[in-house]
Amino acid sequence: MTQRPGRLGIGIIGAGRVGPILGAALAGAGHAIVGISAISQASRDRAEAILPLVPILTVPEIVERSELVIIAVPDTQLESLIAGLAATGTWQAGQLVLHTSARFGAAVLAPAQAGGAIPLAIHPAMSFTGTSIDIARLADSYFAVSAPTPVLPIAQALVVEMGGEPVIVAEADRPRYAEAVDTATAFATSIVEQATGLLAGIGIDRPGAVIAPLVRSAMENALARTSPDRLDLSHLGDLPGADARDDADDLDE
Repeated sequence: MTQRPGRLGIGIIGAGRVGPILGAALAGAGHAIVGISAISQASRDRAEAILPLVPILTVPEIVERSELVIIAVPDTQLESLIAGLAATGTWQAGQLVLHTSARFGAAVLAPAQAGGAIPLAIHPAMSFTGTSIDIARLADSYFAVSAPTPVLPIAQALVVEMGGEPVIVAEADRPRYAEAVDTATAFATSIVEQATGLLAGIGIDRPGAVIAPLVRSAMENALARTSPDRLDLSHLGDLPGADARDDADDLDE
């Protein structure tokens, strides 16, 4: 198949719950996925399920072959990975490098930028399952975007291609943005688990299904008071509970 003009060769570092999904969304927009790194058997299985026929490559091979590198690894690994690739001279001039951490902005990519790469920080504000259902959930989801002003439109365009809506978050505000994301995720998970546990304790079958309409309506009411102009929670899917639980860390292998 001939690649359309303006399409990118994309490599993905990290086959956790986020990387393969973003890759699949961009592939759906016409970009070519050149490879993905995967360490554990679970991550390999996930990569093969979400991105069939995409080769599993080493991290240096991915960087060398890609016009856009997506780094979807835990926060604890991000800085050392970027710096290590810079130390070996792997980053390429003109190459786009995008990380998916909520906590960091584009500044964490300074070692790659020093090698001529273009830094982008894009975080999808949704909870991932690591399955194909997440691809549909990206539609109408918000993405926090941070990047140097001249290349900010590139980051925004990539978000739009994935079906999302970009929200610019200043570099200095990324820690507070990450705190907001962590607070919302932890609170929602804790409340649902506590409520479903109480229902299960009194013998109610499928407590997650029983509590879901209540939690959804309460959430809709609360969000309507803060964002009355736009409220669409259809992409949230099933709430975590005794029957179906989301993992807390989106990016672990």
